[in-house]
Amino acid sequence: MIQMVKTPWHLWLVAGLALLWNGFGAFDSFMSLMQGDPYLRSMGMTEAQIAYFHRFPAWMFVAWVVGTWGGLAGAILLLLRRRWALWAFGASFVGVLATIYYTFIGSPDGAEVMGGNTAMTGVITTIAVLLIGYARFMTRRGVLR
Repeated sequence: MIQMVKTPWHLWLVAGLALLWNGFGAFDSFMSLMQGDPYLRSMGMTEAQIAYFHRFPAWMFVAWVVGTWGGLAGAILLLLRRRWALWAFGASFVGVLATIYYTFIGSPDGAEVMGGNTAMTGVITTIAVLLIGYARFMTRRGVLR
């Protein structure tokens, strides 16, 4: 017999905030890939940053999409109280790490061109880790099934 665990109020808060946060990331990646340069300019990117974006290797685009859309999938799965949220947030984190690697280590001018925005990189990484931890905690408590 499966025991039903009451959903804590904070799950809805965390999942809702995760949906907003990751929804923007997914929207940004979609618009960047579909609308291209006009969208990137509207987001305040310089011509040098747009040129850098166009030089991404294919694996970098894959990592970026996995990072953004994996986070969105994790938020939706959290709302649905599915344990797969942990795996989706984990995939998102791997995508985040890959993009950080490429920007700050793997490309010769990434940090310089992109402005070395370590504060925002830290925020993104921290939120990704916290979402993994929260999904793991909710899975262990039996809230996510």
